[in-house]
Amino acid sequence: MDFSLTPEQKMIVETVREFVRRELMPLEREMQRAELEGRRFPDLETHRQLQLKAKEIGLWGLMTPPEYGGAGFDYVTTCLILMETARSFVPFTYGGSADNILFACNEEQKKRYLIPTINGERRSCFALTEPTAGSDATNIRMTAVKDGREWVLNGEKIFITGGLEADFAIVFAVTDKEKGARGGITCFLVDREMGWKSYPIATMGGWSPARLVFSDVRVPEENVLGEVGRGFELAMQWIGNGRILIPARAVGQAERLLQLGIDYARQRVAFGKPIGEYQAIQWMLADSAVEIQQVKWLVLHAAWKADQGKDVRHEASMAKLAGANMIWRVADRVMQIHGGMGYTRELPIERVLRDVRVYRIYEGTDEIQRRTIARNLLRDLVRTGTWD
Repeated sequence: MDFSLTPEQKMIVETVREFVRRELMPLEREMQRAELEGRRFPDLETHRQLQLKAKEIGLWGLMTPPEYGGAGFDYVTTCLILMETARSFVPFTYGGSADNILFACNEEQKKRYLIPTINGERRSCFALTEPTAGSDATNIRMTAVKDGREWVLNGEKIFITGGLEADFAIVFAVTDKEKGARGGITCFLVDREMGWKSYPIATMGGWSPARLVFSDVRVPEENVLGEVGRGFELAMQWIGNGRILIPARAVGQAERLLQLGIDYARQRVAFGKPIGEYQAIQWMLADSAVEIQQVKWLVLHAAWKADQGKDVRHEASMAKLAGANMIWRVADRVMQIHGGMGYTRELPIERVLRDVRVYRIYEGTDEIQRRTIARNLLRDLVRTGTWD
C-alpha cells in the first residue's frame, strides 16, 4: 500500500503551489478591500486573466480529455490541485472545463455548446433545483410539453450557480408526469435568448446563485441532451462529481486557516506568554489537524476509487459530509483563537466561515448524505470491514 505521490503528481502540486503563491495570494488584500466596500472581486475579467495565466503553465481543463484541449487529469490529481488552490482566500476556478454531462452531447451539440464552453466562449449553468425540489430532486415540477418540433418549458429554478452570467442553461423538466424520475424527466440545453430570465438571490456568503424563470420558453427538439426521459440519470451523474470535489476544496481552505491559527498562537501574548502555550489553544489546533487529515484521506480514497471506475457514491457521501462539517469547525476554532480580531472584516476568517456554511447544504445536504450512507449499510450495499 503506497501513499506517496507519483513524480508527475509531485511536479503538478509544486506547479500549482507556485501559481497560488505568485498569482492568487497577492490579491488577498484586494479581496479584503472589496469585502469592506461591498463589491465583487475578482470580477469576470480579472478571473479570466488568471485562468489564462494558469493555462500557460498547463493548468487548463483539469479533467477535460486531451482531445478537447484539456489536461485529462484523473480524480486523485484533480483533488490534489484543488486542495492546493483552495489555500488561497481568493476564489478561483481553472478554465477549459465544462459540466461533465455536456460530454453526452451529440456531435452537432458539441459544436454549439461543449467546445465553446471549454474554450471559454460560452458559460453554462446547471438548473435542477426548484422551490419545492431541493434535496428531493425527484419532485421537480417544471414541465416540458411537446408542440410540433419544439418543447415548451414552464416553471422556475432556484439557487442556480452561475445563473446570472450563463448564456445557456442545462435544464431538467418533467416530460412524463406518470413516470417521473423513472423515465419522465428530460434534460434540455436552453439558450438565454430563447427567453428565460434570471434574478439574483442574496446569500450570507460569497456564493451568488440565481432564480431562473421559464414562461412558455420554446426549445427545439434538437436541444434535448441525451435521450428523452433519461435526464434524471444525467442529473445524478453531475451531482456525484461535485461530492468529491467540494471536500477537496474544504481541505485546502482548512489547512490555510489552521496555519493562520498556528501563526497567531505563536505571536499573541496573554498573561505573559504566547497563547499557544495554553492547553485550550493547543487542543483547538490539535483537533483541527486531526480532522483535516481524516477528511483528506476520505477524499483521496474516494477519488482513487473513482479512478478505478468503481461506484463511489458511498465514499463520496462520506467525504462530502465529513468535509463540509470539518471546514466549519476549523474556521470556527481559528476565529476563536483570534478572538475579537477574528470576528472583524479586517481578516478573512469571518468571510470564510460564511462562505463554507453552504457546503453543508448544496449538492446534497448533510441529512441527505447521512441518509445515503445509512441506507447503503442497512441494505448491505456496503459492508463494514472491507478494504475496497
